[in-house]
Amino acid sequence: MALSISVVVLLAIVVFLLIRKSGLKGGHAVVCMLLGFYLASSTIAPTVRDLTSNVASMLGGIKF
Repeated sequence: MALSISVVVLLAIVVFLLIRKSGLKGGHAVVCMLLGFYLASSTIAPTVRDLTSNVASMLGGIKF
């Protein structure tokens, strides 16, 4: 059985857990979010997208 989850949902869960458990402040989360928006509009965005899709496909190919 394969489970697919959006990277945005996965990262939102990670940020939520970091705020609750690790003491991440809300302001820090906002700064990280703004960094993501600016990174998405930069020239490095296609490279980051390719890297994350390659890692996701590599993880998807692992057999347990």
